Parts: sequence; structure tokens; C-alpha cells
Amino acid sequence: MRAAAILVLVIPLVYRVFRWDDAGSEKNRAGGEGGEIMEFGVLFTSHPNIEAEPYPHRDVHARVTRQTVRADELGYDYAWVAEHHFSNEYGIMPDVFVYAAYLAALTKRIKIGTAVVTLPLANPLRVVENTAFVDILSNGRFALGLGSGYRKYEFDGFGADFDRRRDVQEEALPLLMELFHNKRVDHHGDNFSFKVDGGYEIFPHALQEPHPPIFLAGATDRSIGVAAKMGFGLFLSSWTPFAELARQTANYHKHLGETPEAMRGNPARGHVDIARWVYVAESDAKARRESEPVIMRSLAHFSSGHTSGYLGTVSQDVGAKPRDYDALTRDIILHGSPATVVAKIEELQAMAGNSSIMLHFPPWYGAEKALASLELFASEVMPKFRERPRVQKRA
Repeated sequence: MRAAAILVLVIPLVYRVFRWDDAGSEKNRAGGEGGEIMEFGVLFTSHPNIEAEPYPHRDVHARVTRQTVRADELGYDYAWVAEHHFSNEYGIMPDVFVYAAYLAALTKRIKIGTAVVTLPLANPLRVVENTAFVDILSNGRFALGLGSGYRKYEFDGFGADFDRRRDVQEEALPLLMELFHNKRVDHHGDNFSFKVDGGYEIFPHALQEPHPPIFLAGATDRSIGVAAKMGFGLFLSSWTPFAELARQTANYHKHLGETPEAMRGNPARGHVDIARWVYVAESDAKARRESEPVIMRSLAHFSSGHTSGYLGTVSQDVGAKPRDYDALTRDIILHGSPATVVAKIEELQAMAGNSSIMLHFPPWYGAEKALASLELFASEVMPKFRERPRVQKRA
């Protein structure tokens, strides 16, 4: 069966053995009774601080694990782990499924997700198997985030065609959904060839039905349209200004009605999770003093050739003319006192109508300051959004 046949799949009308928890249920995401509660996660890229975690940087994994366990204790909703290869100038995480399973054994309630699996570098069949397996090991706490990738050196390392990555992804995505729903496949396409049929099927089966929540990272109208039309949740970039985020989320919601009925069971459908660089301190002045050199160093990295024009893709504004700290705080980063960060999140919500914030931070603050920021955000910022539903998007 060709992958495109997913559009006419007949999904068995059975059960929900295990549901994405109440905060992520369709009723609450759609507003339900009383609206939607804002959720907060942390994106862990396993980026080494090469001064404090010297070559070959093994210590980065102990540090990120400690931060993830603490995020669980602090009440964050998600811990997201990111696949990256071949460089100590960004993340060192060759297998997000292995790490997610490890974290699941160390945590109690936080949901563990991938942000993202670089799908054009992956075997879709193995992605489905591993997703189900980690969902079982985590007792239904797993979420799958997918993306096409943006670092050419990673594709070069695996001998993959960087320029064709979105074409490869668009063959893989319907194939993934066919595997999740039917557990069998006979597919022979341009990039993948699989045959699991007859007396054979995909095992194991995930706890969450029809499958764990699935998100797609989007930075272009093409990928955002694919996310909506296929019923995926949407990840948006940490470097995109608020106004562009509002346009992107509006575009996503515009196309959600085109999701075929067979693919509307994704628990993440309609859920927009926006990544933001976050640093919270007791005052705006202290936050600036501690964070300005670090965030500007991070911006310089993303402006370099390492990211294959990523900034220009996610933001023509930032990509064309890098900003200073004051300009970044206006509508990109969430840095400052708890009151300042609360106000910026409310502004972002009002413009973009997002369901979640994914906190992101570089490694160069040092482990103690990064942890202090996470703790202050949890104690002084998150409760403001637990007390009431999120504001509705402006008309």
C-alpha cells in the first residue's frame, strides 16, 4: 500500500485504554468547560558547557538528567529531549528513545517527549516500535515530536540528502500513521520499502490509544500546513517573534479542518507548543546581568553556518539583522523578573493562542543558575497560569 492511502484508512472504533491526561484531553484543549489550562515543559538539548564539562563531555548527561528529575519534582508538564549528532557546539543526543526510557524510570509524573526525532534520518518502522515501547515503559507518559532537521552536517554525517529532507519526511509521515493505526504495512516508495503483513504485525502496541500524542515541528508554511492537515500538534521555534508566531498559529488552525476523519484521533491535534528562551531572576536587572552574555552567545551560534540558514527560516527579521538584548526581550526571549515573564507570556498567549510554552536555555549559565531559574519559574510564574484558563486569542 502506498503511504498516501492513509487518507482513506478505516480505524477500528475501539476504546481508549489510556488517555493523554486530563490537561491534554480534547475537551480541555478545545476550551471545554472553563477554557484551557496553560502547560509548561522544558526542552533539554544535552548541549555541553565545554568549560565545565570538558571533552569528551560525558558529564552533560548527568547534568541534564538532574535537571529533568528536578523539573518533575517542580511540577512541569513535559520534559522534551532533542536528537543531535556530531558536534559539541550543540546537543549530544544520538538516541532520544533510549534516553526517554531512562528518564521515565527516574521520574514519576512528568511526560517525556522528543523534540524532535529527525525523521528523514530515521527508519519510520523503528520510530513506531520505539514510540510504543517507551510509552509502555513510561506508563503512558510518552509524546512523539518529529521534525525534518536543520543542521546539514548531521545529514552529511549519515550520508543523507539535506536538500530532500522535507520530501523524505512527507513520505515518512503518512507511513508512520498507517503503522500506528493498522500495525501492518506493504509500502514501496521513493525512500522507504516495508512489508509487514499476513501473520506479522508491529509490536509492541502503545498504551495510549490510538497512539501517543504526535507533534510536528514547523518553521515554514509548508510544514505547518502538513502538521494541520495530518492532525499533528505543532511545535514552533524559540527564535520566532510574537507577530510571526501569531501568523503561524493562525495558518495552522485555518488548515485543521482539512484533517481527514481517520487522523483526528491524535491527542495532540490542535495543540500548539511554542519554544522560548527563558531566564527568570528576582529582578529584570539581575536577569539581564546574568543572562545577556549567554543569550547573545547563543544567538551568534544560531546565526552561524552550523544551522544552515535556520534563523532566516524561522524569522526573516532576526535572520536578516540580529537583534541586541533589548530587542530580543521585546518579543522573542522571556527574560526578567517573574512579573515581567508573566506579562510577556500573557502577551504571547493573547496574540498566538498557544497551549504550551517549552522553556529553553543554553548551558553557559552554569548548572546552579539554570536550576534556580527553573525553580523560580515554577514557584512564581507557573501558578499564575494554573489559577485560570489561558486567555483567548485576539480576533
